[in-house]
Amino acid sequence: MTQHLVYVGIGSNIEQEKYIRLAVKYLQEYFSKSVADKDCDLKLSPVYKTQAIGFEGDDFFNLVASFNTTMSPIEVEKTLKEIEHQNGRRRNQEKFSARTLDIDLLLYDDEIIHQDGISVPRDEIEKYAFVLSPLADLSPDLIHPQTKKSMADMWQILAQKTRNDSGGQALEKIDFCWDAKT
Repeated sequence: MTQHLVYVGIGSNIEQEKYIRLAVKYLQEYFSKSVADKDCDLKLSPVYKTQAIGFEGDDFFNLVASFNTTMSPIEVEKTLKEIEHQNGRRRNQEKFSARTLDIDLLLYDDEIIHQDGISVPRDEIEKYAFVLSPLADLSPDLIHPQTKKSMADMWQILAQKTRNDSGGQALEKIDFCWDAKT
């Protein structure tokens, strides 16, 4: 079976530390099974704290994870939604609202997919510092399949743009404690 490299964005603004730890635990569990009981080689970016965008609410913790899987994009998306559901995420909420867990499929190999409710690469990569900065931290030389620019180059462009914009997207890299009990 062919293995695919997947990148996902993870965010939470309700009991952030608890749900970020749980997301990583579930990703490791579910996706290790998808590579014949081998390690899915889960890698994590630093965790960032950002203000809620589009609504008044607690700060979000955000990061990006990458891993290998033999699952199709549809199976990956379904699994991510199942992980969210198991951790209290409700789909009937407004788009911009507080949430225990938000896991978005950002990239699936270098494929461009716009079908079956899946949009990859995810538009948020180019729009939001809380997605692009951790993605650039994790894989600076990774080439975006549509822009053909590296994540590091894309981050430099977005960071410069947000510095010049009075409504910039403030990011704060935090020391996240991975060992605490969930």
